[in-house]
Amino acid sequence: MDGTFSPAPLMQVTGCRQAYHKDSAADLVVLDDVNLTLKVGEMVGLLGRSGSGKSTLLRIVAGLLKPTAGEVKWRGQQIDGPADGIAMVFQSFALFPWLTVRENVELGLEALGIAKDEREKRAEDAIDLIGLGGYESAYPKELSGGMRQRVGLARALVVHPDLLLMDEPFSALDVLTAETLRTDLIDLWSEQKLPIKSIMMVTHNIEEAVLMCDRILVFSSNPGRVAHELVVPFPHPRNRLDPAFRELVDNIYAVMTRRPQKPATSVQTPAAEAGVATPLVSVSTNLLAGLIEALAVPPYDGRADLPALAAGLQLEADELLPMGEALQQLRLADLADGDLALTDSGKKFALADTDGRKTIFAAALRNHVPLVAAIRRTLDERWNHRASSVRFLDELEDHMSPDYAEETLRTAIMWGRYAELYAYDEEAAQFSLEDIEDAKPAE
Repeated sequence: MDGTFSPAPLMQVTGCRQAYHKDSAADLVVLDDVNLTLKVGEMVGLLGRSGSGKSTLLRIVAGLLKPTAGEVKWRGQQIDGPADGIAMVFQSFALFPWLTVRENVELGLEALGIAKDEREKRAEDAIDLIGLGGYESAYPKELSGGMRQRVGLARALVVHPDLLLMDEPFSALDVLTAETLRTDLIDLWSEQKLPIKSIMMVTHNIEEAVLMCDRILVFSSNPGRVAHELVVPFPHPRNRLDPAFRELVDNIYAVMTRRPQKPATSVQTPAAEAGVATPLVSVSTNLLAGLIEALAVPPYDGRADLPALAAGLQLEADELLPMGEALQQLRLADLADGDLALTDSGKKFALADTDGRKTIFAAALRNHVPLVAAIRRTLDERWNHRASSVRFLDELEDHMSPDYAEETLRTAIMWGRYAELYAYDEEAAQFSLEDIEDAKPAE
């Protein structure tokens, strides 16, 4: 024993797994073997792509969702339902429009049976603390988005929680409003004016995580796991322009875009043999074309550092990374180690006219997107060149959740239409080669 005292963690998550049973198919695993601790006095950020299970984990920690396996302990006790001392701020403002600011803030206290005089005093203190003094009698419709989110924050703080959970609390706000609220929250936290001991927040914004948090847990996807843990060593207030700050942001982008190396092979598996159950991110062809065009010209000239590209295009990581992943899946760009670089096909796409772009995109879909290749092959083989979308949706749902299956199919419809590989009748939910000039069989 060295005589030092290490206080027990506020929260411990051990071997957490969350899965949903699916009839006639393997369970859909959202989280698998997640382990984390939360100590007094720290702000921890959960960072990762959409669908990596971050918000699911936050709800498990809040006691709103019971994990399939593993355990969550709050102050050493197993959580079984909402726990005293834990409050949550949601992405949506979730205010009751018929209640005033004060009445919205007092709701939690009223549920706890706090006396009226004490409720009013604590509500007034919380409202003043988050900068809404004078608006106690206003209704939500009279407030801006930032002010409504401050009410949501006051409603969480008024119960004096030990742990504050925040699920993308600034994502629904415009950039300037989000920055103001973010800065105010950091100031209150740094000055120890908040009646809380720790904060855990879900975010898609890498700079936000580095700006606010003491530790960042980066989640991988399918299923969600803690892939990396990073300590942020900078004291508050933090300078976004500091080279060390920028380097850490760059490193996180690199971590989030790093992929395991696959063994080289001289044989390329045709898309038709690779199966159709590869998830597709719903990114429009207009956005993909716009990103290729932006990459192809100065200052990027075909290759861009993701943080610089995100700043230049005013995009967050969760917006830019899916676009980069879609381009990589189509082999129009390479996404790795925090950089996005156009391939030869991507450069040709940038220089081509409208018809040329469709030809390049069609070839990319046939060669690299198994679902699109399977749809076109089925249409070519059928005597009437028609096929119901239900056929493909059912196959997708054998391998992924209904929501992801629907998103993947809708993306295949959108991309295939753009490339003029097939038509789609929304009312009949049917693919066809009707009105498609290039109706020769897919290669």
